[in-house]
Amino acid sequence: MARTKEFDPDAALQSALELFWRRGYEATSMTDLVEHIGIGRASIYATFGSKHELYLKALDRYTETHDPLLVSELSQPGPALPAVRTLVRRFAAEAASPEGRLNGCFVTNTAAELAPHDAAAGRRVEFSWEHIETLLHSALVRAQAQGELPEGRDPRALARMLLVLLQGVRIVGKASNDPARVRDAAEQALTLLD
Repeated sequence: MARTKEFDPDAALQSALELFWRRGYEATSMTDLVEHIGIGRASIYATFGSKHELYLKALDRYTETHDPLLVSELSQPGPALPAVRTLVRRFAAEAASPEGRLNGCFVTNTAAELAPHDAAAGRRVEFSWEHIETLLHSALVRAQAQGELPEGRDPRALARMLLVLLQGVRIVGKASNDPARVRDAAEQALTLLD
């Protein structure tokens, strides 16, 4: 007879996500996970697999919970360019906030720490970036069709530039003591949409 779980796997995954997000993959040991989640090592392995598999599940959870906000922000009916501007400014404000400095963005952190040598993590990072780029591109195409963005502008190239800016803002915001650095960069990038 199968034993029933004496813990909530969903809550355990969320707890692991928070620890990995704050400390990174390499700096988080299985002992750290056991202590933070509050369940035994065997239960972690039985439910989530290895530390690496747990990390990837946590990364998937992160994108599942954060991506819908992006969709909602960039898919609103009406003018599209204000939504793009709001998104860029939100990323800059979050990056410069105390929590942003502490944690950064889990996807961006993964890109810096694991993606260069971990194919599974790299695929997830690339998928997230493609998703953000597609949302930005769609919003910019809509803005151009509605006369908000000049005809001579390339929505795909602008979407890629904004994606790179957003990721850079996350990295610089996490490492810099000067919040004006990310805010000024975001505002300068937004002038390219005029």
